[in-house]
Amino acid sequence: MKVLEAQSAFFAARRPRKDSPHTTDAYRRDLAGITALLTETPEELGVDSLTAQALRSAFGAFADGHAKSSVLRAWSTWNQFLTFCVSDGLLAGNPMGAVARPKAPPLSPKPLRGEDTPEKLLAAAAGGARQARDPWPERDVLVIALGLVAGLRSAEMRTLTAQSLAGRPGEMRLHVHGKGSRDRSIPVQPIMEKIIDSYVASCRRRFPKERFGRSTPLLLNRAGEPIGRGGLEYLVKSCYRWAGLHDQVPVGANLHALRHTFATRLAEDGATASEIMTLLGHASLATSQNYIEATGREQRAAAASNRTYRSLDRVLDPTAPSEQQTGVH
Repeated sequence: MKVLEAQSAFFAARRPRKDSPHTTDAYRRDLAGITALLTETPEELGVDSLTAQALRSAFGAFADGHAKSSVLRAWSTWNQFLTFCVSDGLLAGNPMGAVARPKAPPLSPKPLRGEDTPEKLLAAAAGGARQARDPWPERDVLVIALGLVAGLRSAEMRTLTAQSLAGRPGEMRLHVHGKGSRDRSIPVQPIMEKIIDSYVASCRRRFPKERFGRSTPLLLNRAGEPIGRGGLEYLVKSCYRWAGLHDQVPVGANLHALRHTFATRLAEDGATASEIMTLLGHASLATSQNYIEATGREQRAAAASNRTYRSLDRVLDPTAPSEQQTGVH
């Protein structure tokens, strides 16, 4: 069988798993990226050509131009694909065991830096700080709020509809179609209903000929169509820039920094790992525990920076260097 045919069969076999479109697209990119490095004519490549030597060479070339996390994800995708090939009798064994893979980097939360940065960001968005070609502060506020007080991922924001918010006054909940089909319900305060109502009203003003039903995608672009992943990322990035807070965003975080800020503040305010797991839709309790551990490390580092410790050192250990000697003031 040809590799492309086997890959089609692989995706057909995964249909009962109900992978999200984002997951499926990522798998397709990983398979196509390595396949292109295996041969210049993918349509002619046979499954029997997927040897350990060929895959080692392809992954080596792939690693030269990609980050460690991307290589690790591609390795995992190919391992699943070739495991499928073995189970379907297309290969005698899975050669990925002979292909080196990078160690998974430790998961480290990347919240916005600065104690009041989230509040400054919201205030700037509400005040119309983002002077884009077509300012839309109601949408800016909604997107930022969905990240900061509900912890939504980009894909989760894009699947929201007007009926995603439901419940009695004072007991509103946001129903989210989560990653890996792990749906969840997040309790929100009445202000979120006001933010959504204000945004929907702005949509009706902008697109008077359109009908906005309860099942219509909530977040739209300037043309009145569902906003795409790139458009959403650009929106958040430009909100940071116009608010003068771009230097408070960890490298590579962008929209996800809002979600990490939500989780970090939960941990700081005493939420348990189980509560964080439920609210953020994590698949593993260990992922949620990372936020609590990271918060603990930051608190210890902050406490250790207390200059009184240096006074204690001098009192109890006269041999300890003074501030003048260390250059610390």
